[in-house]
Amino acid sequence: MKSFRWLALLLASGMPVTVLGDVAADIAADIAAEPASRGVLQETVRLDGVIEAVQQSTVSAQTSGTVMELPFDVDDSVAAGELIVRLEDSEQQSRLSQAEAGLEEARAGLRDAGQQFERIEAVHQRGLVSRQEFDQARNNLAAAQARLERARAAVAEARQQLAYTRIVAPYGGILTERHVELGESVNPGQPLLSGLSLEQLRVVVDLPQRYADSARAARKAQVTLNDGRVLETGEMTFYPYANPATHTFRLRMPLTEPNGSLFPGMLVKVSVPVASREALWIPASSLIHRGELRAVFVLDGDGQPRLRQVRTGVRENGRVEVLAGLDEGERVVSDPLPLVGSVRLELKRPEGDNP
Repeated sequence: MKSFRWLALLLASGMPVTVLGDVAADIAADIAAEPASRGVLQETVRLDGVIEAVQQSTVSAQTSGTVMELPFDVDDSVAAGELIVRLEDSEQQSRLSQAEAGLEEARAGLRDAGQQFERIEAVHQRGLVSRQEFDQARNNLAAAQARLERARAAVAEARQQLAYTRIVAPYGGILTERHVELGESVNPGQPLLSGLSLEQLRVVVDLPQRYADSARAARKAQVTLNDGRVLETGEMTFYPYANPATHTFRLRMPLTEPNGSLFPGMLVKVSVPVASREALWIPASSLIHRGELRAVFVLDGDGQPRLRQVRTGVRENGRVEVLAGLDEGERVVSDPLPLVGSVRLELKRPEGDNP
């Protein structure tokens, strides 16, 4: 701590500092240095994104009835096809019985009309009945066939209405909300249960308008959790319209590996590349920082480490951007701790200053 305070005072004085010769000789063999080099900096904007379920829906009643059974409650897991609501079905059973009776009657009517037509047709071929009687028998047969089709449709509809009294889960997932209670009467279109699936998740984020063009061109982003884990995402979907209230564009990316630890509503960080520029980089390990001061040890022409204050920018992938205080090609000490730990530093005053 004393060494850091000493360095801070030296840097604040604005005077060049170098390690004394005997100290430098002792540690010179262990000094590792890397040159400051220029490289491309991909500028990104970091936004808050939200995880949401791809499949989330509300199941509504498709027939009228009284709620007789609710096997699951909120937060319960259900499998696809499991019964989640059962309605009282006596009315639907009665309608089905009536429809089935009408179907049998239509079948009997078709048989009778068919027999009548066969007799009239045989007699008509011998010229014993008029053309009018023959046409009437044929029309009666066609009407009987139509009644049979109508009866079959009525049975199919009645069976469907009966099936609507048993509501099953359209997909596997978790129930998030219950809109009805046992004994409650419901009508077609009334919401019953809401749920979502955890098998397919995606990330949505709102991007400010000024970054829209670059994000639309790049169509890529990095999604990370608070603990730093990077999530794998699929192709980005860029909404072609802005929110009129916030003037932001929505981006959507599917998560290819939900892995069971992600849930709808969770916040994630989304880094969207918006520009690129050239920057001067040094290893992050070479930077000495104390409070607001930042410095590095730079090797001079004689290979001696000299302490120099620098102004830094962004940090990424184990390197730090240098904005001022260093030129390209200058060599900086990769591990300055042995030098910082040595308090035997020589303070060189600028020429013309009195001791």
